[in-house]
Amino acid sequence: MMGKLQIIHTDGEDLVVIPRSDDEALLARAGDEASEDAMTARIVEATDAKIARGEDVALPTAVWAAIESGEHPIRAIRKYRGLTQIDVAEQARLRQSYIADIEAGKKTGSATSLKAAAALGVPLDVIVG
Repeated sequence: MMGKLQIIHTDGEDLVVIPRSDDEALLARAGDEASEDAMTARIVEATDAKIARGEDVALPTAVWAAIESGEHPIRAIRKYRGLTQIDVAEQARLRQSYIADIEAGKKTGSATSLKAAAALGVPLDVIVG
């Protein structure tokens, strides 16, 4: 996503000013390794900050792959954390059968997804995508 451009009109040439991050992204796409490294470092820093604020979660690739292949996020994260449906239900103050129905796709979870997300220690958008 490009930031705001600024065009400066001079005596014979128009100059386009873009944010440094956009310049580095363009250079990285063109194969400049230093710019690619700088862009990667910025992405890692931003992601680490989101994780620290509780807005994102670091999960192994296998968990994300399971979710992307169709496994319900509550089930995938629950299994990764070594929890049973009963464990999640107790922490979320729900019935185990309700957790099972959400994992099976029989219920959407709606507001209870927030309780399940809290019980699993993940942001809500990881559960409801």
